[in-house]
Amino acid sequence: MDQKQQQGGKANDLTRRELMRTGAAAAAGLAVGGVQKAYADADVTKTRSYNPDMKYRPLGKTGLWISSVCLGGHWKRVDKMVPGVFKSKGWLSADLDSEGFRKNRRDLVTRCIERGINYIDACTMQEVMAYSEALRGRRDAMYLGFSWYQEEMRREKYRTTEALLGTLDKGMREARLEYVDLWRITMHEQSGRHTQAEVDEMMGALEKARKQGKCRMCGFSSHDRPHIKWMIETYPKVVQVVVTPYTAKSKVLPKDSLFEAITKNEIGFFGIKPFAGNSLFKGDSSPDSPTREEDDRLARMAIRYILCNPAITAPIPGMINPHQVDNVVKAVQEPELDEAEARELGQAMDEAWARLPDDYQWLKNWEYV
Repeated sequence: MDQKQQQGGKANDLTRRELMRTGAAAAAGLAVGGVQKAYADADVTKTRSYNPDMKYRPLGKTGLWISSVCLGGHWKRVDKMVPGVFKSKGWLSADLDSEGFRKNRRDLVTRCIERGINYIDACTMQEVMAYSEALRGRRDAMYLGFSWYQEEMRREKYRTTEALLGTLDKGMREARLEYVDLWRITMHEQSGRHTQAEVDEMMGALEKARKQGKCRMCGFSSHDRPHIKWMIETYPKVVQVVVTPYTAKSKVLPKDSLFEAITKNEIGFFGIKPFAGNSLFKGDSSPDSPTREEDDRLARMAIRYILCNPAITAPIPGMINPHQVDNVVKAVQEPELDEAEARELGQAMDEAWARLPDDYQWLKNWEYV
């Protein structure tokens, strides 16, 4: 992190006008020279929060370099670090104004920046608010993915271009964001339920937001593999990034894989649920867990497994403390799994599959992608 990033002055932040200008120039460069030339000419050390100990991957056709492991927005076990922070049983009930919670998120983001992690994926109103605050004064240190899912495609009244743009404007205003790096609209998990007219409206909102300089990249999240593939192939000039599940049990289909469309259309890919909703772990993620060392090792092996797929930009695990950040960064530095480790991870994932709660049984449908 350079001195300007440490100071975090507003002069360092991209303004919307600058985003419109630089975004148009980047698009023109890709059209003329192609994606491969754009990356060949790019200096990876210029990416946000570059650290030589981190590895970086191209984010599809965007021209950006992204750390090969990133920060997922969820904080499902943060109550192990900030007791009593949940107002009810659900993790989204966290008290965003709690001093302990705000410190936890800021300390976590600080460690990410220090270790070269440069993307945060925020997909709920609560996550956008929490991470915008954690980035306050250092907005240019990380790329921010934005989704205000409570007022996006999962609710019928927000399935028009106008309504979706209204959600983006509202979220940016409430979170005090001048722009977002990636607007990745959250669709119905089985997004094939959306009509083509609704998808057209969504794509219209994404394209218009990018032209207006409110976001530099466009994408969506869905759990519906055939529909994701169809959207990539149908809207290749709009879709730049996809956010969807990919666990340590996922395998690429030998034929007609989603990754054929990902690779052919040069789409950035963020993999959610890398630890199968924490079912991979034997402990509860508390700092004094007796299985912490074993769980850390399983987490690293899962990250290493996922990164064997070159079409994936990065897995995006949710994390609750700086130690977990250090652990996933260590995974990036370790070699590919050997045969013994692959067998061990396979057995651990079989056990994780058996432990999946009812609301995560759908992950089993992501064994072949």
